[in-house]
Amino acid sequence: MRSPILAAAFILLAACAPPGQSNQSGAGATGPIKIANVNAQSGQLSSLGQWEHKGVKLAVDEANKAGGVNGRQIQLDLFDSQGDPTVGTNLARKIAGEGYVAMLGTAESAVTLAMAPILKDAKIPNITSGQSPKLAELKSPFLFLNAPTSVTFDETLAKYLVDEKGHKKIALISNNGAYGSGEHDAFLAALKTRNLTPPADEVVTPDQKDFNANLAKIREKDPEVLFIGAEEVQSGLIAKQARELGLKAVFAGGAPMGTDVYATTAGLKNAEGSIVSSPYLSNDASEAIKAFAAKYKAAYNEEARMHVAKAYDGASILIEALKQTNGEGGQKLADAIRGVKRAGLLGDYDYDANGVGIHTTKIGLVKDGKVVPEAAS
Repeated sequence: MRSPILAAAFILLAACAPPGQSNQSGAGATGPIKIANVNAQSGQLSSLGQWEHKGVKLAVDEANKAGGVNGRQIQLDLFDSQGDPTVGTNLARKIAGEGYVAMLGTAESAVTLAMAPILKDAKIPNITSGQSPKLAELKSPFLFLNAPTSVTFDETLAKYLVDEKGHKKIALISNNGAYGSGEHDAFLAALKTRNLTPPADEVVTPDQKDFNANLAKIREKDPEVLFIGAEEVQSGLIAKQARELGLKAVFAGGAPMGTDVYATTAGLKNAEGSIVSSPYLSNDASEAIKAFAAKYKAAYNEEARMHVAKAYDGASILIEALKQTNGEGGQKLADAIRGVKRAGLLGDYDYDANGVGIHTTKIGLVKDGKVVPEAAS
């Protein structure tokens, strides 16, 4: 007969689970599978986080309605990162200690970079929408990107601007946050391989709102193109103020410039003709995308966009991997995610050793506040 102390110790040990694996995971497990969705629901980047959450929830709701993961329902819990790396770090510790087998998010590279070491130590796979090349450089076996890195976005953009259109005088303005720095470095590297040096290269802070001094310096150089490496709202403010100062350069950048937030912040007239590099340009690009956009519109009464689509892709990949592991997390789930080959909304997913699954983007132009494929413009 066990002593009370030994019995208590036995119960405590039985209640503990290895990192990245809840007590409700693995063969023979029952009950819901806990997935964390971490994205900004408040603050300047909340629009991104809200789109991300809707994309994830759409995929999870569909899966649960179809029987979940081998008969088990997915429990999706939303956490507000506020777009703040410190908040994200605290949430990573919470997730690691509360039996979550995986995390979806965040949309902000800086927050994901802060969370990644904690999630790696806890063996919790994380599918992020961040695009900073620094995410891939972590080489974490538990970190996966559901979109290309800035290297792909900006090489495609440079090829179009320089190789195809013949532009030589391209100025840069970017912020020094994780996303902006990644964009700046990737686009500058793409220019250097083409033996081009920007006539102006202005760096601002992520929370800056007045760019007149920076743009005045750029205006003096009279560039043909202004590359903007910043998130949606800041990119829109830069475009708006640039036009107010009389800057005539064509605006070019990555996915943030393909959103309605950018266009409405800049003003439709100011955003007109902006050149966008993105793997998801239009809700009409394919029959699969049309069907997805219709489902999303029915669920949320708003138009789909890339941030929604890539979150849906990431959640769908996670669900497919969970079915293969029967809900088990940890290294087994990470290996299953890496093995998923999926024809997604953003393209064909095939994860490399650094966790990057999509390796191409396309060029689009902003017309009347919406992006259209360049060939159709």
